[in-house]
Order: sequence, then C-alpha cells, then structure tokens
Amino acid sequence: MNKNPFFSVIIPTYNRKDFLKVAIDSVLCQTFENFELIIVDDGSTDGTENLVTNYKDIRINYIHQKHKGVSSARNKGITNAQGKFISFLDSDDRFRKEKLETTSRYIKKYPQYKIFHTEEIWYRNGKLLPQKIYHKKPLGLIFKNAVKLCCISPSTAVIKKDIFSQVGLFDEKLPACEDYEFWLRVTSQFPVFLIPEYLTVKEGGHPGQQSKKYPAMDKFRIYALKKILESGRLNKSNYAAALEEFRNKCSVYIKGAIKRGKIKEVALYKQLIPEFEKTSTNYA
Repeated sequence: MNKNPFFSVIIPTYNRKDFLKVAIDSVLCQTFENFELIIVDDGSTDGTENLVTNYKDIRINYIHQKHKGVSSARNKGITNAQGKFISFLDSDDRFRKEKLETTSRYIKKYPQYKIFHTEEIWYRNGKLLPQKIYHKKPLGLIFKNAVKLCCISPSTAVIKKDIFSQVGLFDEKLPACEDYEFWLRVTSQFPVFLIPEYLTVKEGGHPGQQSKKYPAMDKFRIYALKKILESGRLNKSNYAAALEEFRNKCSVYIKGAIKRGKIKEVALYKQLIPEFEKTSTNYA
C-alpha cells in the first residue's frame, strides 16, 4: 500500500464487473505512479470481488460494504483516502494514460485552485457522441453554470482533500443527482480550474446508468436546489440564480404531477416556490 500518495483515485462500483476491469486498468497504466486506487464495492453480487482480488498491485485498496448507493461508496473512499488530492472515476468510465500526470502538472502551476476538471470524450453504445454547445466545460466561479446543468462530471474531477471538511461529503439521501447537489455546494464557495485536455473517456447507453434507473430526475434536483437555498452559503446574485432554476424545476415537476394525477404533490410543490421568493435571510 502506498503510504504517501499524491492522488487517491476512488472507484465506486456496483455489479459492473466487465466495465470495472477497463476502469482499473486505465488507472494502473497511468504515467504518473504516485497514487493509491481505492475500489469501493457497494455490495456487488456479480463476481466483482474475485476480479479485484486477482490484481496484485499494492496500490489497490479494496473495500466491500453492504449496498448503500453511490454516495455512500464515494464517501467511504474519501474517508479512507491518504492522498492530498481525490480523483474520482466511475466504474463505467476510464482515464487516458496521462490523466494524473497532466493534472499534477496543472496543480503545481496553479496552486491557488483546489478543484480541477478536464474535458471528456463521450461514447454511447460504442459510438463517439458529439457534444453540444451547452455542454462546454466552464472555469472560474461557475455556480451559475452548475445550477443550470451538472457541468462537472465526477470522472473528470480532482479535488484537494481538505475541501470535504469545508463543504461536506456526498448526500447519501440522494439515489441520483448526488453529483449535482455536491457541485452546488462546492462551486458556491470555490473557483474551478478547467484543464483544457481530453483526459477522461465516458461510456453511456448501457442499462446500469443512473439515468436509466431514475428517469424523473427533477425531483432530486429540486431537493438539491432547496437545500442550497436554505444553506446560507449563497450571495444575493447566486441566490437569485438558484431561485430561478428552482422555480423552473418546480413548474416542470408540477405539470408532470398534474398529468399523473398526483394532487398532493402538486399542492406541496406549489407551496415551495413562494416560500423562497419571500425570504432574503438566507444570503451569505
């Protein structure tokens, strides 16, 4: 085990044995070698443990837990990490071999930043997927971008470990959109540096994706926006941006609830909007 790693790479996984091997290999073949790889198995039943234990690399730390969700798995990895910087990798994604070396170079060049992310290459069902203009990666003070869209993919992100003591860990109440909620907290307080290189490859279109399991994501995003509006962390401008998106998301959800005949949900979400429009006490 590497006792003083610069990076702790954390892979949370659940029943993704075939994808996981590709992810692990992409880390182990990095040109930068001072890292530990923490694989948190969130209760897999597909032979994941046998796959991982067959690797003999001393940099691998395999942790098995009962199935609790991706947030719990990431948090377990963070609390066990020894590195100065945390690098996330979803088990269906992979790094290019120079990912950590390039990132370490930017960290040294821009020490005033604590959060870095990179450009990424997308594949869906094995085919290269072109990215839209609105997917353009932002840099700097990006809270208003993060409100509109989950604009930082976990697999592209590297975060200085002390950030978590200031903003907290991933919210384990969320089965999906946990990254959206986390980035709202992070970007409300810290600037983000964009490394302008394509260093992460993402695989989409398979049945195990969170978006396939939870098609109605707006409910989780509303929860995240409500939480940040109540946090007292936002300045007036960011509060207004979050409130606008909260209003939009609630309106969309209400229309859907009306179609589904969910009368109680319609009443509940209609009450939420004026609650935040009236208050100004939550400004930082």
